[in-house]
Amino acid sequence: MKTNIKNIRRASAGVLLGAASAALIAAPSASATPNCNPDAVAGTVSSVTGAAGAYLNAHPGANQVLQAARTQPRAEAAADIRAYFTANSQEYYELRGILAPIGETQQQCNVSLLSPELASAYSEFMAG
Repeated sequence: MKTNIKNIRRASAGVLLGAASAALIAAPSASATPNCNPDAVAGTVSSVTGAAGAYLNAHPGANQVLQAARTQPRAEAAADIRAYFTANSQEYYELRGILAPIGETQQQCNVSLLSPELASAYSEFMAG
């Protein structure tokens, strides 16, 4: 499973680095029964990565600010992302909804899908 988790981390890093640069891991649904087998976890990551990539391609402003954040100092990136998504709150909530299954899977399955740096950025983005 560790190899699968490492591969999942690598596959999700590109899109999630940008998308997660800004901040609360969503609470799992009370009625949801987690499927924590490696294939299901990989499927969740793949689905989220694809949906986030498609969303960012359709929203060039969000994509631009998140891509720029990858090369900025963390404080500057966080401020730029926060400013963009404060001005475009619907995009924030839409992207947050797309990313939520990552946090739900991590919490329900007690796995870490993101590197510590990405996990921190993800948590910051999800918290708003």
